[in-house]
Amino acid sequence: MILTKVCRQTTVVLRRSSLFWPWHNTAKEATGSVLLTCKPMHTTVFPTRLFCLSATASSLVTLLVLSTARKADTPLYISHRHHSDSDSDSEAKREEPVIMQKPELSPKLKQTKEETVYGMLVADAVAMPVHWFYNPDDIKRHYGNWLTGYTAPNKKHPSSILNLSAVDGSGRGGGSSTPLIGNIILHDKVKFWKSSSTHYHQGMSAGDNTLNSVMALEMMKTMNRVDPDLTKPDREVRATVLEDYVKFMTTPGTHNDTYAESFHRSFFKDWVEENPRPTSADDLIEFAEKRSKAKLAASPDSQLAVIGSLVPAIPWILRSAHRSEAECAKCAVDFIRLTHPVASLVPFVDTYARLLHAVLNGNDLKTEVMRVLGNSDLGGPSKRQMVLQLQDEAHKYSKGSDQRLQVYQSATSMLGSACYIQGAMSSMLFLALEFHDDIHGGVLANANCGGENCHRGAALGALLGAATANKGEKTPAALRDNLHSMKGVAASVVQEMNQI
Repeated sequence: MILTKVCRQTTVVLRRSSLFWPWHNTAKEATGSVLLTCKPMHTTVFPTRLFCLSATASSLVTLLVLSTARKADTPLYISHRHHSDSDSDSEAKREEPVIMQKPELSPKLKQTKEETVYGMLVADAVAMPVHWFYNPDDIKRHYGNWLTGYTAPNKKHPSSILNLSAVDGSGRGGGSSTPLIGNIILHDKVKFWKSSSTHYHQGMSAGDNTLNSVMALEMMKTMNRVDPDLTKPDREVRATVLEDYVKFMTTPGTHNDTYAESFHRSFFKDWVEENPRPTSADDLIEFAEKRSKAKLAASPDSQLAVIGSLVPAIPWILRSAHRSEAECAKCAVDFIRLTHPVASLVPFVDTYARLLHAVLNGNDLKTEVMRVLGNSDLGGPSKRQMVLQLQDEAHKYSKGSDQRLQVYQSATSMLGSACYIQGAMSSMLFLALEFHDDIHGGVLANANCGGENCHRGAALGALLGAATANKGEKTPAALRDNLHSMKGVAASVVQEMNQI
């Protein structure tokens, strides 16, 4: 970041690129007196748009400058609770089957796992109608006010580029004669990918969940069915999860979302090219491992290094919550390598798995977030100091006020409101720290900050749900009881999960 000029105006003008998500930012973003240059991921440049934030945000600019200046002379903290290749199998060698002894789960752990599931779902569902609203003021313009609960999405989206998303693979563009969308997955949704300004989740109802959270529930259903005693080898369970995933995604009518992230499209692009296409558990695990090995050795697909990867990691963390921290992290990483084969993503999935594992096992969320914020992958001590300063700025205003919300919105914008993992995870941790003891407030703030708030919200909600259970409380009834399409599925999944 380079200091380029001093802004003498009373408003802070953010030159926001319309490429954030699903595009990359190939432009520059001016935040008051600071010019942020985002590394371009591809060469296509699109027009940018301007919008203004309240002057409340202007005092935050100096925090960004100060925290950046400290990076040069502050040694980075390297977490000892961190993934390395020695912790996980390389793709070159086969995991040895290990039959585990049936564990005895405490009532407390069972309750914490339950609230983690509900936290994930409610945060995703609340954010769904304003998913990828990068100008938070659009929320009030399109819905009349800030969100206070579940709302059905409008048919139109103020900054949708769904019609520019690839229908035959990851990222943008493309357009083969036999696209994935409409033929292999999202069977009745292809028409919406061809219209401008279409909402990514058009047609869904208030309280519905987006595809990644639905996928996570489906994975838990599979785990409950094939390994109710938590004794089977992880690889065997991964194989069956992949088998059910392919059936779920390729069967019309299994869900009601319109959008599928790049990792889904990338997976099925490679899957359809197989002859014959693998459908059995054994064939799919072989396919996925071979594919992962090849992609990890090739140029990375930046569209896969996203916070959406943490959502399908949550079922594996829950499955291994009773095991050691290292075993739990390995279990999550080993699966995500199959769906999101990008090496740079591994440390973040590992870090999140260890964080959620700690809270599931009774550790204090605030303490654990403070530790994680010092992780070098997230920016080290300077990032933690920046988060604390942003939190101090927010606390100058009364709880629940528009002024405090504006600070939250500016903070998530500065830390990272798009999907890419480092920034999105930083924003998620900021919200987890701020709302460590207030799941209702955290879920609403996450939604009203806009940006990549569904997947950020699911990861945040899982943490807040676990922390809520640690206090002996439950997810607020107004949220839990008013989930829509997944309400019954969630109840069944949780009941079966905790029958052990």
